[in-house]
Amino acid sequence: MSASLCNDAGASRPAVQHPPPVTRTPHPGRSVGPVRSHRRPTDPRLGSRQVGTEQGEHFVRSVTAYATPAAKEPFAKTTIERRDLGPNDVLIKVAFAGICHSDIHTAREEWGTAHFPLVPGHEIAGTVEEVGSAVGKYSVGDRVGVGCMVDSCRECENCLAGEEQYCLKGNTGTYNSIGKDGRPTDGGYSSHIVVDQDFVLAIPEGVALDVAAPLLCAGITLYSPLKHWGAGPGKNVAIVGLGGLGHMGVKIAHALGAEVTVLSQTLSKKDDGLKLGADHFYATGDQQTFKDLAGTFDLIINTVSAPLPMGDYLSLLRLDGTIVSVGAPGEPMEVPVFSLLSQRRSWAGSGIGGIRQTQEMLDFCAEHHLGAEIEVISGDQIDEAYDRVVGSDVRYRFVIDTASF
Repeated sequence: MSASLCNDAGASRPAVQHPPPVTRTPHPGRSVGPVRSHRRPTDPRLGSRQVGTEQGEHFVRSVTAYATPAAKEPFAKTTIERRDLGPNDVLIKVAFAGICHSDIHTAREEWGTAHFPLVPGHEIAGTVEEVGSAVGKYSVGDRVGVGCMVDSCRECENCLAGEEQYCLKGNTGTYNSIGKDGRPTDGGYSSHIVVDQDFVLAIPEGVALDVAAPLLCAGITLYSPLKHWGAGPGKNVAIVGLGGLGHMGVKIAHALGAEVTVLSQTLSKKDDGLKLGADHFYATGDQQTFKDLAGTFDLIINTVSAPLPMGDYLSLLRLDGTIVSVGAPGEPMEVPVFSLLSQRRSWAGSGIGGIRQTQEMLDFCAEHHLGAEIEVISGDQIDEAYDRVVGSDVRYRFVIDTASF
């Protein structure tokens, strides 16, 4: 599965297509050519062993991780194998891994078949511990991150345009996907991860690693459509839902200079919304809201994954306004076509951003002193955190501290 969409509410999405299930053990590893001499890190959570394959001998690395053995089963501390460094690879010591609602849907097989044992996590922040022989972008000790994808075809028109998230051949998700070496990918709930340098992001010094981790999914999921549809001074932008995605949408839209309104079911998070940068906050549970705000917004970003009465929300757009969905409900939503025709309105969707834009987002957040609102947990609290996310009991993102491993 290409984990290129985030989710911000309890409703599941339509099932997605997955590669056929694979046997997870033993892993033969990926051949990286002749055995090279590497400095072996001293982290006790990282070991290595030499194995033989038809392609020759190479190293695989044993690292500590938290995995679930089957759908809806508890997470447990375990050991997984990472490939040894290829020439373009970076070994990252993971410091923090955010919990995205997508992780929960995948681990509970609410989006279709998953590859078990499953190690989720595509909001990853840490430091470079070792680099391959051809790596020129990063050095040992650099602060780096990894988001929702770790590879793509790099040849199609979308990849060449810097839109790897929309790779026409399908990008390789950070977890629950199949890499070009034929091995299932394991995510950031682990002490270390090996990633091609072209899919590693530099985390600026102005952003702490713990608050940076959720930016690699939640941050870019909101930044990309806000930039694409021109949020900025003179634009009136609404964010539907104030959760893990929505709270970053408020922060980023405010920093871009737009007038920002939060549309939430109730007013229970009004104080939070205003502190995060919203100019206005309205309860959509009150039908008067739709009458009062008719024809107001240039852009609406919908972060929730529950079905919405689209006619009501489209009525909030002014001429040529657009509503963009970044959360996906599990059921189809009806769209009254005359709501689109009457003011030349549009309904669109958006995934994450490409690597270049994700780096732009991180630099933007550093410049504007933005980070996610987080609650740091240990590895043995993952199951509890999952239940709390489903129950909307987090403000606004759980982040796993891998020092607890």
